[in-house]
Amino acid sequence: MVETKGATALVTGANRGLGRAIVEALLARDVRKVYATARRLETLTDLATDPRVVPMRLDLVDAGDVAAAAAAAGDVTLLVNNAGSLEFTDLLGGDLTAIHADLNTNYFGTLAVTRAFVPVLQRNGGGAIVNLLSLVALGAVRAMGGYSVSKAAAASMTQAVRAQVADLGIAVHGVFPGAVDTDMIRAFDMPKTSPQEVADAILDGVEAGEEDIFPDAMSRAGHQAWRHDPKALERQMASI
Repeated sequence: MVETKGATALVTGANRGLGRAIVEALLARDVRKVYATARRLETLTDLATDPRVVPMRLDLVDAGDVAAAAAAAGDVTLLVNNAGSLEFTDLLGGDLTAIHADLNTNYFGTLAVTRAFVPVLQRNGGGAIVNLLSLVALGAVRAMGGYSVSKAAAASMTQAVRAQVADLGIAVHGVFPGAVDTDMIRAFDMPKTSPQEVADAILDGVEAGEEDIFPDAMSRAGHQAWRHDPKALERQMASI
């Protein structure tokens, strides 16, 4: 169990949507410092008005960026892997380049950042890793097959890393949100939860020591359906 108060956090994809909401929620909970990262530094300007925020360039698929971030942010105790890619691509007829883009960011990029920061967390006496996954990791959506696969891979990676760091004092949390009201899925006509509500629920789950966090009504209902009948959730998600 990790307290966010007094922690030093790094949040990827902090310039908008859920990432920005997580940064704001961390600040409201009195973190000591937040490294707010994005591919373009200029998108973090307004967050940097708080002296506890350190803007940082970080492209998950750039090995040089990842190494530089780990070297510069050596005091991190809470890593939030939020940055993601969503290409609306079906697996059979879609562009393979788009499918690769989702995998490169959501799986390989998240893994690269995790690998770089586990030694940092270990040197600092432990801490927590929070991986933003998705309900589609449990039930794929056809129109975003590449994204679903990448999030399922990231969910499996989360479990594998959790086992590897179990003796290092590092907690690993997987977050499985449903529809969140961000630019990423603005075109979908469905009930959505605000990023602020989801961010608070994520941090509540981290502080409570929940390994798998379902931070909104849709994800909680999906989780219950999956536990009761995984095939029912599969069919439900496939119908979206």
